[in-house]
Amino acid sequence: MHKIIKSLFFTTLLLTLLSVAGFAQDKKVAVVTFYINKAIDVQDFGNEAQTTMLALRENPKFDLTPLLKEFHTQFFESYSKEFPFQLLPENEVTNNENYKAYAPIGIATSGVLAADKYITSIDGYKIFLVLMGHDNEKNMLKIFPQADGVMHVSISFKLVKIGYGGMGVVKMRAISNIMLLNKKGEKVFNINEDASSKGITPLVGGIPVITVDKILPMCESALNNLMVYLQKDMAKMVKKSNAKL
Repeated sequence: MHKIIKSLFFTTLLLTLLSVAGFAQDKKVAVVTFYINKAIDVQDFGNEAQTTMLALRENPKFDLTPLLKEFHTQFFESYSKEFPFQLLPENEVTNNENYKAYAPIGIATSGVLAADKYITSIDGYKIFLVLMGHDNEKNMLKIFPQADGVMHVSISFKLVKIGYGGMGVVKMRAISNIMLLNKKGEKVFNINEDASSKGITPLVGGIPVITVDKILPMCESALNNLMVYLQKDMAKMVKKSNAKL
């Protein structure tokens, strides 16, 4: 009798777990923006560094597209497997006529501040900056009523000063912004993590040496370290997200 009761208990538990898992995977999320920011944050180093960085981002050799594509592949082929929900197929998002016609709020489309001058997105994706009210993402909830939430994915960089052998040098920091909003427009999570490069660049007169040969490998190193970190801890970061969707 005890064996029968024990067997029924484990059968019920298994069916319950399978039911919960199935329900979780029924939730769907639309990724609505996916980009990398070429405008590296150098605010700690003054106007001269800012001017040099502006020139760098205009240099065609400073191409972060391969890094973005690598992160994009890692995101959809690896990180997404840790989510307790499904992602809508990308073509279902980028081929949506209302999505294609949408004019993002807070984005300059011409002049020196035009977004495409300093932001590189995956083909087909709109560029949404991180605005206080998350208005763009909230508008996406209307465009994709089949989704239980929408996600903003972006990568940015910052130069940070560190002590190194008694002298000042600079490392690159890669920063993730993976934000999920539910149907109510409420933030479910915002994975705002960072990792530093192995490589460094020296300070000359308090200003970092900012050249393609110095900065591009540092961006790659920092992003690689960030991807390793995200892979390791993604499941823990999103563990409770399904309950808020």
